[in-house]
Amino acid sequence: VTVLCSPSDLDALAVGFLFSEGIIKGKEEVTGLTLDDELGIVRIRTATDKTDNGKLFMKRVLTTGCGRGMAFYSYADLDRKKKVQSDLRVVPSDVLALSKEFQSASELYRTTRGVHSAALCDANKILVFAEDIGRHNAVDKVLGRCLLEEISVADRILMTSGRISSEILFKTAGCGIPVLISKSAPTDMGVDLARELGITMIGYVRGGGMNVYAGEERIDRRCVPQAQPSGREPHIPRR
Repeated sequence: VTVLCSPSDLDALAVGFLFSEGIIKGKEEVTGLTLDDELGIVRIRTATDKTDNGKLFMKRVLTTGCGRGMAFYSYADLDRKKKVQSDLRVVPSDVLALSKEFQSASELYRTTRGVHSAALCDANKILVFAEDIGRHNAVDKVLGRCLLEEISVADRILMTSGRISSEILFKTAGCGIPVLISKSAPTDMGVDLARELGITMIGYVRGGGMNVYAGEERIDRRCVPQAQPSGREPHIPRR
């Protein structure tokens, strides 16, 4: 499989891609990994045959374009009856602080304005950060690094700079992350999928405000900050 990407964290990208596609279930299924940075080639050996009658070769080249973040998954592949379970509660002021840290973390973006970023966070800080020309790749790099370094994603937050689409939701739900945050807005299908899967979706985090599109039960309403000078404040729907 050929993936068009930025030439960094290629080992994490490869492992995260295989995990997001449902080809591997965890690090224990990877029995060998070799990386040639100069050629941009990653070779991964798995414990069992993963070709599944050739479906891995159904699509050989993945671009960085929109809507191409999942090569082998279909909507029906995900167990949509199994909601993400988590007792995590999110404080709006923490979301704004994390977003500020996230936006300042990418030196490459400040230089080029041409890359996306993703990060795994706890309530107070960024734990894993990655960037790539493709938003799906950036998320896969974060998930892959978590797998390779055995970093738990339970009760964590996934941040992305890109639009929250159904493909990003597939990746989030696949590893059981309960909260997804972006400075951009979601698609309609993304919102529906987040509600169905029990994922808290927070978008348009900017200017001191945010919109909560799904999973508002995880938002600590007692800690909603006052409106900022921009006039925006957290919009949290009530049931």
